[in-house]
Amino acid sequence: MDKAAVFICLIAFTFINVDAWNTKPFPKDFKFGVATASYQIEGAWNEDGKGENIWDHLCHHGPFVVEHNQTGDIACDSYHKYKEDVAMLKDLGVSHYRFSISWSRLLPTGFADKVNKAGVQYYKNLIKELKANGIEPLVTLYHWDLPQPLQVLGGFLNDNFVDWFGDYAQLCFDLFGDDVSNWLTFNEPISICQQGYGNGRKAPLITSPGIGEYICGKTMMIAHARAWHIYDKEYRSKQKGSVGFVVDSSWYEPNSNKTADIEASEMKLQFVWGMYINPLINGDHSSILKKQIAKRSKQQGFKRSRLPEFTKEEQKYLKGTLDIIGLNHYSTSMVSAQKNPDPDAMGFYVDCEVNEWQADDWEKSGSDWLRVVPWGIRKLLKWIKVNFNNTKILITENGYSDNGEKDLKDDRRIHYVKSYLSNIRDAMDKDGVNVVGYTLWSLMDNFEWNRGYTEKFGLYHVDFNSRNRTRTKKKSADFYKKVIATRCLADKCAA
Repeated sequence: MDKAAVFICLIAFTFINVDAWNTKPFPKDFKFGVATASYQIEGAWNEDGKGENIWDHLCHHGPFVVEHNQTGDIACDSYHKYKEDVAMLKDLGVSHYRFSISWSRLLPTGFADKVNKAGVQYYKNLIKELKANGIEPLVTLYHWDLPQPLQVLGGFLNDNFVDWFGDYAQLCFDLFGDDVSNWLTFNEPISICQQGYGNGRKAPLITSPGIGEYICGKTMMIAHARAWHIYDKEYRSKQKGSVGFVVDSSWYEPNSNKTADIEASEMKLQFVWGMYINPLINGDHSSILKKQIAKRSKQQGFKRSRLPEFTKEEQKYLKGTLDIIGLNHYSTSMVSAQKNPDPDAMGFYVDCEVNEWQADDWEKSGSDWLRVVPWGIRKLLKWIKVNFNNTKILITENGYSDNGEKDLKDDRRIHYVKSYLSNIRDAMDKDGVNVVGYTLWSLMDNFEWNRGYTEKFGLYHVDFNSRNRTRTKKKSADFYKKVIATRCLADKCAA
């Protein structure tokens, strides 16, 4: 790593005092919202012409990787209860609601030859209800639920995916673009590629570390650019909206001030941001990322890097195709440089040659991967600012899980949200980071993928044993409602 990169890292790692709450009000145009996703809340998995997606297929046919073999067949039943959901949003006072469209509900085969009218009407009804209540729809096109017929053809490993996604995105712009100004193409590439096509932990459970996962990543980047160019050329002048991309990222804190550990932190960040954001802003993977994977590939006897290169034409096509960065951030990890990296190992989690762990004294949540480390989000936001020209950032997910028991007095969630929001305000106020909004995960308890219904993030409790899927407000909902109304974390806001 060159000295300039190390210097940038040192800037990010300077001590940040997080003992005091930031009581300055958020700007008047700062947006507060909540988020959900189609498979996690809609249910109605085979109603009204909807096709099968990869999570339907996995949950019904196995291998059964979800706790207690639970499924999203009914979930929160939001397909039938969307008006009740919007009423909850209205009560909270949110400015925006982030939800995703089910590709299979619109296009049952995955292809644009057959449009499901009932699916179109569901989303038109939802969007209409939101707009009638003064809530801005923030729409994610892809939140992990690929149509199963497209997966049979290879999914993200098929070059034709770019055309399939482009057709789907264009249909959404056509159908909903007059009422939707802000679009997000893909949610969490690490969960999609590294866990779906690398270590095989999430649907479609393909195990191809260091090869399939990187092909998936390249395909996703070009598919995003396809959607962006379609919007930019055919819709932007009329609809005047934006097209963003959502990256999932922790902060990686160096274990010491040694150069090797600081470089290890930068390497981990580049394996996320250099792989999934740098191409959309600068047209290519970061040089640090390319050099690292090429080095290991050569050592392992490959004739070329396992990280697929973008052609000159692709680089030009990718560059500048990001209107806003969507950031999903939950927690932080400690990192150090590996002294004796495994020369034969392949994949996102080992190619970086970095040790990663969480400190024992960090507060635990209901998820084994989520420790409460609020100062991490400020450091991450500052790093993004320095590395990507202070590009506009929307926090698209941040939240706290409990262990699944019905706890309406969820003080630990309140503490988490308040702590993270305070650090976000510090990043804006003291570091000059261009954060335009915050989206809490989630509106209500829902299907949390491999954890099923055993892990709960909601502001509203959902009784999954009730046929009515009864929603009950938690204490955190009232807290968040007050924050939105006052735009402040304290009873008395600072001037």
